[in-house]
Amino acid sequence: MFNTAPSGRAILRALCLAAAVTAAPLGVALLPSIAEAQTAPAFTSDRLSVEVVGAGPDVVLIPGLASSREVWRPLANRLSATHRVHLVQLAGFAGEPWIHGDGPFVDPAVAELARYIEVAGLERPAVIGHSMGGLSGLLLAQRHPDRVGRVMIVDALPFFSALYGPQVTVESVRPMAEQARAAMIANTDPDTRRRQGEATAIGMARDPAIREAMVEWTLASDVRAVAAAFHDVMTTDARPGLAAMTTPVTAVYATDADGGPPPAMAEALWTREYSTLPGVTVVRVDGSRHFIMADQPERLDDLVDGFLAGR
Repeated sequence: MFNTAPSGRAILRALCLAAAVTAAPLGVALLPSIAEAQTAPAFTSDRLSVEVVGAGPDVVLIPGLASSREVWRPLANRLSATHRVHLVQLAGFAGEPWIHGDGPFVDPAVAELARYIEVAGLERPAVIGHSMGGLSGLLLAQRHPDRVGRVMIVDALPFFSALYGPQVTVESVRPMAEQARAAMIANTDPDTRRRQGEATAIGMARDPAIREAMVEWTLASDVRAVAAAFHDVMTTDARPGLAAMTTPVTAVYATDADGGPPPAMAEALWTREYSTLPGVTVVRVDGSRHFIMADQPERLDDLVDGFLAGR
């Protein structure tokens, strides 16, 4: 499904439904809150906000496209007993205010992530990102290697448009990215967006609760922010910077023979796209769709523990 244009297009559209919670519907049942959470008082930004919980070595958690930080809440709950966890919320997503119109999204957010690490005084934290958040973590390590200790990328490619096939380039996909951005902005009917979201969510997660959550949080996102971010994801190719990287990277990807990414195709794709990154650890998670943290939480917990321990 990864090497044909229709399938690749469907997966890219699905990135708009990266799961998150704004609070109430799943706040108790799925994503319990952490006591004594605090914001980062010395840092203010119109690109992102950060909630800090726990104490210990620093871990930065970045959600994906149209997601809330709440997608990481179960993991943050667990890690807060031994780590200081920094839960990022990107502006424009899941009800977070957005003031930047249809301007660039990914590069300014990466710059602000780097600034946050500096302002907060973090010493080379571990960074874990899902989907677009994984791409952002990869770019952060490429551009600011002195500020990142290690990176875990959860179901994200260094060039998402490689889903269309190995021959695709930034320039060849740019017209499609422009069309997609315009179509998203024009699609303002909430009922239509909900129906589309519900249909797409099925392919993004096996877990019914997170499917409901991702639809609600996508609808709560600013459509201009989502469209801008989607355009940037399609046209950002981090592969040229892989060979020079020295930051340890773990790339975790999902496979699901029952309605998700076929294992053989997914393995070939992830192996190919990360092949020039020295020392990368590429790990397959079976029985999961895009939202591994919801579909295979125990498996991801084990991988995170090994990653944080440097294994």
